[in-house]
Amino acid sequence: MTSRSSDGTPSHQVLQQAAHWYARLGAIEADGSTQHAWQQWYTADAAHRQAWAAVERISQRMQPLQAEADSSAQALLLARGNLGRRKALGALGMGSALLLLGATVWRTPLQETLAVWRAGQRTHVGEVRALALADGSQVWLNSATALNVDYRADLRLLRLLQGEILIQTAADTRPFIVSTGEGRLRALGTRFSVCAAEGQTELSVFEGAVQASTDFAAPRVFQSGQQIHFDHRAWGALTAASPGRESWSRGVLLADNLRLGDFVAELRRYRHGYLGVAPQIADIKVVGAYPLDKPDLALEMLASALPIRIQRTLPWWVSLEPRQPV
Repeated sequence: MTSRSSDGTPSHQVLQQAAHWYARLGAIEADGSTQHAWQQWYTADAAHRQAWAAVERISQRMQPLQAEADSSAQALLLARGNLGRRKALGALGMGSALLLLGATVWRTPLQETLAVWRAGQRTHVGEVRALALADGSQVWLNSATALNVDYRADLRLLRLLQGEILIQTAADTRPFIVSTGEGRLRALGTRFSVCAAEGQTELSVFEGAVQASTDFAAPRVFQSGQQIHFDHRAWGALTAASPGRESWSRGVLLADNLRLGDFVAELRRYRHGYLGVAPQIADIKVVGAYPLDKPDLALEMLASALPIRIQRTLPWWVSLEPRQPV
């Protein structure tokens, strides 16, 4: 089994192993032999340690949500699981425990994090919201989006800090600008979407045209039906903007012969926790319309139509795997 993916990150199989170990150590019946076996697995490969840190990191992100949950049996099991995990970490010694702790720190720069928290318009994970602007323009905010609206006497400016927005501009003499960390987009009487994530901006134009400019190149105009990715260094390849790319504003994930791997990458934006897909099934094609406000229902719909199964290793760790032969 290969322990790493082609991009150098832990492979899907190794991540699944880490999640299984996390669940086993959190079980009430976990004993010293289980902790010893986990320690052997943990020390056997650097990829194992990275995968464990990834599980820990996601667990920490889920803790605020767990704290808000009622005193159900599931919450009790998770609390006991955390206790068992802490005991297991003690078996590594203080040095390894500190190494794990350092690996789970959320690495978003503090200034960026504060800017997102202070944004005038924000949506939570899984939330899609419409916003009417003062000039009659309409903006839809996708899941986990942070946006500032800055309307002035001579300018209409939207600052997209993270996430995705869909815009239908209204006629006005003032320029309509969307800024991201990678550049500025000027609407030329149009309907378009902008997505900002991981140091890249994606522009999709559905009506009219949009002028894009960055620090590295002269402005370019993109027409209806075009889509472009860009970052601080270069323009990406020009592709066709799929009409389904704006269906999220209606609460629908529209798949037209979409790779399952790409489908999962989109769906995970609308749910908390980890959602993975085994590489053996990542190229299966998906067709249909799926509800974004109920991502777990969307997964069930997939499992009923495709040769896949849903594996729930932890309440917040879900993976799509090949369906086992009957």
